[in-house]
Amino acid sequence: MAKVTLNAGSCLLSHSLESECRKCEVICPTNAIVIADNPLPYINNLECVTCGACSGVCPTEALNLDTFSAKEFFFTFLDDSTSNLISCRKNVPCITVFSVEHIISLAILKRSVVFDTGYCAECVISSSCYPQIIKNYEEASYLLEAMQESATLELQNISYRDEKESDRREFLTSLNLTTSAKVKRNIECELQSAREILDAHRVKKVDTLLLRKKSLPQKREILFSAIRGVERPSVFHRVEADEVSFTSQKKIDKTLCNACQNCYRVCPTGALSSDITNSKIEFDPFFCIKCNLCHEICEPNAISSLTTYNIKEFFEPEVQRVIEFKVLRCQECEMIFSTNSDERVCSRCKSNQ
Repeated sequence: MAKVTLNAGSCLLSHSLESECRKCEVICPTNAIVIADNPLPYINNLECVTCGACSGVCPTEALNLDTFSAKEFFFTFLDDSTSNLISCRKNVPCITVFSVEHIISLAILKRSVVFDTGYCAECVISSSCYPQIIKNYEEASYLLEAMQESATLELQNISYRDEKESDRREFLTSLNLTTSAKVKRNIECELQSAREILDAHRVKKVDTLLLRKKSLPQKREILFSAIRGVERPSVFHRVEADEVSFTSQKKIDKTLCNACQNCYRVCPTGALSSDITNSKIEFDPFFCIKCNLCHEICEPNAISSLTTYNIKEFFEPEVQRVIEFKVLRCQECEMIFSTNSDERVCSRCKSNQ
C-alpha cells in the first residue's frame, strides 16, 4: 500500500521547538497529518489518500510518497516528446505534489507545460488541493515573467482519459523501475555539476565544519540546474517578497541583535552562516527556503525580511554580510565571545552576577 514517509531529521520541528511550521497539517485534505502537541507530524496512513500535497508544501522535503519521486518524474516527463500534459489521471498522484520550484524548473526544461484541472471540480480533496494548485501556478507564472522567461504554463480543463485504465498506475510504477537512461544520465550529470558549484559557492563563505549538518532540498538543486541554462534577463527585476513562497532576503537590526548565534546555528540549509570566530553573520538568499526558523528563534526580533526580492539572486547568487560583531575576551571567565557592545563581560557571566 502506498504511503507517506517522514524523514524526521529533515523536519523543521526537529530543528527547533520554536518552529511554527504546520504546512503539511494545513494542506492535508483528509486530516491524516496531525501535529498538535506531537513533537513531529503524526501520519495516519489509513486516512491518507497519498495525494502528495504534504510533500509539495514541505520546505525541507521531509515528507515524501514512497510511490512517487518528483526527481524521477523529471526523467520520464522530459524524455516524452509527445506530450507536455501533467494530469492526476495520467502521470501524477495530484498536481499539488509539485512545489513552485518544481513547476518553474519543469517549465524551463520542457518549455511548455499544461496542467490538467478537469477533474478538480468533482474531486473529493479539491477544497484543500485546488486552491494550492492555483496558488502555485500563479506564483510560478509571476516569477517566470519576472525572469523574462518565455517558457509557458497553462491550466486547462482537459479531463484526460485513456483507453487503458492501467496507464496511470504503469506510469507511476515506471518512475521507480525504468526511465530513459540517456535523459536520466544527463540530468544526473547536470545536478551533480550544480551541486559542485553550490558547494564551492558555500565553502567560500563559511567554515566547512559549520556545514556538516546543513542540506539543501533537492528541488532547489533542480531549480539551480534549470536556471543555469537560461539566458540572463536584460533587467533584474525586484518582485514583491510576499509573492515568493520559497525564499527571501533578510536584514538584521544591529541595535537589537545580541549575538546569541542561534539564528545561523538553527538554519537548516546554511543560508545564514558565520565564520570560525563568530565575528559576523552572512546570508545567502539562494540557500534560504523561507522556513522562518531564524525569525522564530530570535528572541530580540532582530531579524526581518525585506519587502522585495531581487531576481538577480536566481542567476547570480551573492552572499550578503548582514551584521558584524566585535570578538572580545571576557574579563571574568576569559572566554572569547561575540558582542555588539564594548562591555567585556560575556552573557553567561552576566547571568551569573
